[in-house]
Amino acid sequence: MTTVPATVSRTLAARRRRSRVVTAVLMLLMALTIGVLAWVLIYVAAKGLQYIGPSFLVQNPPGIPGAGGGGFANGIIGSFIVVGIAALLAIPIGILSAVYLSEYGRGRWSKAVDFFTDILIGIPTIVTGAFVYSIWVIHFGFSGFAGSLALAIVMLPLIIRTTTQMLKLVPAEMREASDALGASKRQTVTRVVLPTALSGIITGLMLAVARAMGETAPLLLTALGNDLFTETNPGKRMSTLSLQIFSNAISGYRANQERAWAGALTLVAIVLLLTTIARFFARRSKVSR
Repeated sequence: MTTVPATVSRTLAARRRRSRVVTAVLMLLMALTIGVLAWVLIYVAAKGLQYIGPSFLVQNPPGIPGAGGGGFANGIIGSFIVVGIAALLAIPIGILSAVYLSEYGRGRWSKAVDFFTDILIGIPTIVTGAFVYSIWVIHFGFSGFAGSLALAIVMLPLIIRTTTQMLKLVPAEMREASDALGASKRQTVTRVVLPTALSGIITGLMLAVARAMGETAPLLLTALGNDLFTETNPGKRMSTLSLQIFSNAISGYRANQERAWAGALTLVAIVLLLTTIARFFARRSKVSR
């Protein structure tokens, strides 16, 4: 009679030990991940703060190679233009595709769209740049719009995947209640499903924008860059913050590398600011509902 309770007790003790070990390993991995992220951010901030200043945000790079001073104003403006156009191209298509997959898609076509979305997420962005180069740049030349096309292709699968996941998290009971009140499918989607998932959708959009902001490889083959002056015409070569960070970082001049660190800090700050603003408005719209 005492053997069974003793066996159960040993089994429970072994499970508790395994649980503690697994918990400790997970905590260690979490601390390692947070530590690496904090290390990168602190290092970039420490290096960038040494060289960044108000003039960096409003001045263009000096025209003389290796000269000190100047800034990345043309790259900052170019980044907002190129990424803004890319967002205008990718967001409507991405959200509509996600709505189709979540609310309407059935059968082979839906599975095909889902399959190719997964493939696009895994394609290296340099391949996207080469694709846009072959179909656009060869015929029309390097331009900011070509860079926007490449970034839109990079953003599109991320928007589709994150938006689809957010829409699927909306409880089925809400859809059923809307149907019971006599609402059409379109009304249910636009007035119930999308508003409910808005916070998650905006977060996903900001992740896509943040990734596009930091992309360099596809822009090397499309926008190419322009370090001489500020270009606001997307039909011409444009510089972006990521392109200027890349070109200055690989330069042999110390002054250029200093500007690269300041540009890296600026890019991180822009991404954090956009994410914070998006979360604020998403939370505000959620409260108002």
